[in-house]
Amino acid sequence: MVRKLVISLLTLCLFWVLAACSGEDKSLKGLSKDEKSDKGMEVVGENVKFDPNKLVNNGETIAIELWTWGGKEVFQKQVDAYEKIYPNVKIKVVNQPWDDYWTKLPLQLKGKNGPALFNVHNSYHSNIIKFMAPYDISTEALDKDYIGVTSHVIDDHVYYIDYAINSGNIYYNKKMWKEAGLTETNIPTTWDQFIQVAEKLTKKDETGKLIQAGFNFNGETYKAIIAGLGYQKGELLFKKDGKTVDFDNKTTIENTQMLYDLYNQSHVGSPDFGDDSTKSFGNGQSAMVYKWGWMQGELNNNYPDIEWGVFRIPTPTDEVPFAFDRYNGESTPGINANASREEQAVAQDFLKFILAGEDFGRAFSLFNASFPSKKSLAKDPDILADPVLRALAPNIDRYIWPGSFPSAVETQSGKVFEEIFYNGVDIKDAIKAGQEQMEKDMKNADFETVESKYKFYSER
Repeated sequence: MVRKLVISLLTLCLFWVLAACSGEDKSLKGLSKDEKSDKGMEVVGENVKFDPNKLVNNGETIAIELWTWGGKEVFQKQVDAYEKIYPNVKIKVVNQPWDDYWTKLPLQLKGKNGPALFNVHNSYHSNIIKFMAPYDISTEALDKDYIGVTSHVIDDHVYYIDYAINSGNIYYNKKMWKEAGLTETNIPTTWDQFIQVAEKLTKKDETGKLIQAGFNFNGETYKAIIAGLGYQKGELLFKKDGKTVDFDNKTTIENTQMLYDLYNQSHVGSPDFGDDSTKSFGNGQSAMVYKWGWMQGELNNNYPDIEWGVFRIPTPTDEVPFAFDRYNGESTPGINANASREEQAVAQDFLKFILAGEDFGRAFSLFNASFPSKKSLAKDPDILADPVLRALAPNIDRYIWPGSFPSAVETQSGKVFEEIFYNGVDIKDAIKAGQEQMEKDMKNADFETVESKYKFYSER
């Protein structure tokens, strides 16, 4: 009896061992130990460098995850190239829908099983920065290779930077442009010239009803453009304390009046001519709109029959302004501070791989219609062949990032637009009320602007 019991226990133990082996992490399947440190490959990069001639994780097999909400194919191409160098490493690219991403990611980062690498959006900075490990890359080297690095330095560390810069341009309908007798020589560079062009592009029927808007800024445009118009005149978005928004000022009033007059004096558009300037342009009803880089994808995907062109946003005069517009950066991946030491080391190495080379910056910039912040790509033929990026290229260092300011600024700016253009509220009164509400909404916000780190800040 005892003998049978012992045999049964041994059999059960063997079953457990086999079960444990069969349950081994399948993410390591297909990997092999790397014993070749000298790959015979060249070191990549000018200042941020990647040396492939080494062992990663001492050559032992390891698997990590990289989370993103978009551009999976761009990441995958970089991962494939990296894994080709290191047969012992597996980086699984996981695409999470945007709506789920910012709920799932913070929860995963709190524990030990979150992704070692993850895509970052600076609007969620405060939600994730406490879970992020600083880059093991010299800030000086990053600054030499990339635009805008100093704006991201926190206590002498960098946790992410911008691989690309996204800002606004004017999109125009080429067919309407030609019908109005306009050519490329008529591309306006100042707002006075722009108004004249918009008037030529405006059409009305025999009763005087608007049938083609020369310029349409209904919908989201006002809140997107108003801060940029202030920067053109040297007006900062935040006060000297770096925390209080400065919306109620002479410059905001002037710029809002200019937009108001476009509709009510020049009559190039109307708040009643559709409530969405994007759809109006896509449906061939408006000749010009102000939009950011995402508009290119919107047009290509949803309005392929529209022949469009793009030019940089006009300025008050032909003199170089303090800044042409504000920008927001497309962020490089973050590293999970709660990942294991081995996983973080692989993540750091992969970051050096994509930041030292040019392929990642080029591909992701084209994917997002955003200008690459890597300086060596400023004159890249593929970048300059893109119409949106070509419009930004000549003045790319003259765009300013105010920092990841609270959404209350744009939300209330949108309400100011509605009050003025739909409810008939006086411009000064609407802007004053907007300022007051922004201050209330931002009262407990953990925010400080980085406007003072702008390259041309001293010109104010």
